[in-house]
Amino acid sequence: MRKKKLLISNCLLGIPCRYDGSCKKLDCLDELEDKYNLIGVCPEELGGLETPREPSEIFLGRVLTKSGRDVTYEYDYGAELTLSIAKGHAITKALMQDRSPSCGCGVIHNGRFDGGLVEGDGVTVRLLKANGIEVLPASEAEKLL
Repeated sequence: MRKKKLLISNCLLGIPCRYDGSCKKLDCLDELEDKYNLIGVCPEELGGLETPREPSEIFLGRVLTKSGRDVTYEYDYGAELTLSIAKGHAITKALMQDRSPSCGCGVIHNGRFDGGLVEGDGVTVRLLKANGIEVLPASEAEKLL
């Protein structure tokens, strides 16, 4: 039987692509690999941002770095490329990194770089959902098993 495909944030696969050059490898990665054909993406790198990079948060609809640089274009571009990859693989589900300005699902940082959180989705997750792709945050990965 063919495994279903699952779009997943590269950092959850153990790839060091987070803003600080780290990863957030999932504890249940082996079980996910048994059940799904995992298609990894890092929308921020796809959008042209380097790793490591300055932290970014969404504020008033724009994605800004901690020093105030507007990187909305890079986030939007990475989201579009991620959607293209998802469509190319006929993906219907995604598992994305919690709280990220790209991949956050349901809760993201508040845009003030103070650790505060607000309800909302990252740029890529918003686009995926708008195109009918079901997205779960990494904190709910067990629901896919």
